[in-house]
Amino acid sequence: MGLVKDKLYQQEDVQLATLAKALAHPARVAIIKFLLKQKACVCRTIVDEIGLAQATISQHLKVLKNAGLIQGTVEGTSVCYCIDYTALQQLLDLFDGLDLTTSEQCC
Repeated sequence: MGLVKDKLYQQEDVQLATLAKALAHPARVAIIKFLLKQKACVCRTIVDEIGLAQATISQHLKVLKNAGLIQGTVEGTSVCYCIDYTALQQLLDLFDGLDLTTSEQCC
């Protein structure tokens, strides 16, 4: 989001939009769910689990990492990925902060 548009929205709204956009693909949701079951894993394990091409998985991992939802550390010739629980909790807190109470239901 551009600098000018950022000033139109609250910081929490920009953060929520950024994190939600990172989860806006079923493959990325599947990767997060898989990583939540693991302590850590390498890309090849994710490829085997999700069933997409390695290059496609790498692109999805990059989106998740850029959003801060996962971390990746180089181990030899592989990259080990894991959930960034602080960022995941921030996402949950941002969703929790939405006011879902309304006086009337629509329709």
